[in-house]
Amino acid sequence: MKYSLADIERVLVDQILVIDGAMGTMIQNHGPSEAEYRGQRFADWASDLSGNNDLLTLTAPELIQGIHRDYARQGAQIITTNTFSSTTIAQADYHMEDLADELNVEAARLAREVAEEFETESHPMFVAGVIGPTNKTASISPDVNDPGKRNTDFNELAEAYGAAARALLEGGVDIILLETIFDTLNAKAAIYAVRRLMRERDQLIPLMISGTITDASGRTLSGQTTEAFYNSVAHARPLTMGLNCALGPDALRQYVSEMSRIAPCYVHAYPNAGLPNEFGEYDLQPDEMAEHIGEWAESGLLNMAGGCCGSTPEHIGAIAQAVAGKTPRQRPDVARVMRLSGLEPFTAAGAEANEETA
Repeated sequence: MKYSLADIERVLVDQILVIDGAMGTMIQNHGPSEAEYRGQRFADWASDLSGNNDLLTLTAPELIQGIHRDYARQGAQIITTNTFSSTTIAQADYHMEDLADELNVEAARLAREVAEEFETESHPMFVAGVIGPTNKTASISPDVNDPGKRNTDFNELAEAYGAAARALLEGGVDIILLETIFDTLNAKAAIYAVRRLMRERDQLIPLMISGTITDASGRTLSGQTTEAFYNSVAHARPLTMGLNCALGPDALRQYVSEMSRIAPCYVHAYPNAGLPNEFGEYDLQPDEMAEHIGEWAESGLLNMAGGCCGSTPEHIGAIAQAVAGKTPRQRPDVARVMRLSGLEPFTAAGAEANEETA
């Protein structure tokens, strides 16, 4: 069945929801060949298709549903679609822009089928439609010798994101998940597109927004701190705000703690299984990852938890056990004051005093 915003919030009041783990690294572990990517339908496609993981939704749907099932068996209650690159912008690398809508609809349908296999009256299963950041950035130059150069703009991004969101909803998702955000301007274009879709449909669409702290600097790739990023996108009024990817749980904790402190909405986190080693593999074991995330839950930082790159169904199973029965994070009563941001957050003069008496 499909779930509304109110349905999801009723569950979040009582428990920490578990998000599934990595799709890309699970596909890599399978090691599909060029022929598997192509299938019969794209056997004569002019360009190489290896690495277009989203295409496997059409050419190897049993593989994608198998990964969804493995995560659901381990306790994931939020199944995320195989659509990280299913935008016209990202699919242009493979000359497959015209397939973007089909990729999103079919991926949503596959995830919905698996969710319905595992849900019961007391165990709802939600489907989150993933929209990745694309491989273009609206606020960073792709040419170090030309700081003003851009390879996309707000309107192009908004059109691509809006089309992806519309197709995901057509396929049956409950939630739109904007994830692995490294450029806040890209995220703003996506938020604009989703909110425009809400107006068109006269419908509240549950929205998850997930930023990425790229390194030990504690900033996104476009330079913002956690609080500055939050201030920049808080107008979206998301169901959850959180962080994913780039860092392992040890390095990510301080930024999750910061998000938990400042965000009046629900908070999620799904870190990588550590940092990749020299072979590009992830070494953090399920019990180690679960120990970290279990401590976050004990400390009252989380409403949703899962894993990103390198995480497997075993990681998600360990995380599900670690957060089971833990009290979900209580949303703070944050005073309504003027909060701005550039690379750093800015709270209007006198607002701190107002917050103390609010």
